[in-house]
Amino acid sequence: MSPDQVGWAAATRAVAHVLVDGSLDEQLTIDGRDGHHLARVRRLRVGELVTAADGFGRWREYLVASVDRDVVALAAQTSARSEPELAPALAVAFALTKGEKPETVVTRLTELGVDRVIPVTATRSVVRWDADRAKTAVGRLELVAREAAMQSRRSRRTVVEAPVPLTTLADHPGAVVADREGDPVSVLADPGPDGWLLVVGPEGGLTEEELAAFASAPRLGVGPHVLRAETAAVAGAAALTSRRQSRDQSGPI
Repeated sequence: MSPDQVGWAAATRAVAHVLVDGSLDEQLTIDGRDGHHLARVRRLRVGELVTAADGFGRWREYLVASVDRDVVALAAQTSARSEPELAPALAVAFALTKGEKPETVVTRLTELGVDRVIPVTATRSVVRWDADRAKTAVGRLELVAREAAMQSRRSRRTVVEAPVPLTTLADHPGAVVADREGDPVSVLADPGPDGWLLVVGPEGGLTEEELAAFASAPRLGVGPHVLRAETAAVAGAAALTSRRQSRDQSGPI
């Protein structure tokens, strides 16, 4: 099979984008939650253009063949294409916060193209999930990431990992700590094949012990003001995103 053409689903004139479980067949049936959204919320009509992706980088253009209550049938119009992969890889570890703020963080990071999101517990974290709560919460964040990927026309899912203690990431290659007094993103060295891991502490800040654990990690400036944890995560990720480019492009990162 010949390699897929490379391109962005977001560059098409599609009126909607959906992630599917399985292969991008010639005919697709979208039902359940996604079918309801497309049929009842987006009110798709026969003949409109839709893009569908497998969540791992492959996507395809389809025309709406029929709409029946909460079920939308799609017919392929093009061969499958491949979304460019951005480099360096980018993961964000952010300290858990209250309420719906983690959902906001995951939504914004997904829109920015972050590859992995890792909730962490720091010494000064107010929110701490037990095992049952963590399983439910991660499931909810995975759903949020999926919906954000569809909204932003991404063809790759952002992976949401299980929460871990912050200091377990201290030896992670490419770790970068968000810091009000850190350096501009332009001076950061190439992180190498493992990519960047942006570390964002809680609103109470990192303890001396935690700072010592990440002593060898560079500091990334996120502005001169005191930011909320969720704002710092998005600001730092946006700065690092400005240094990313498609893997098929040449030149320094």
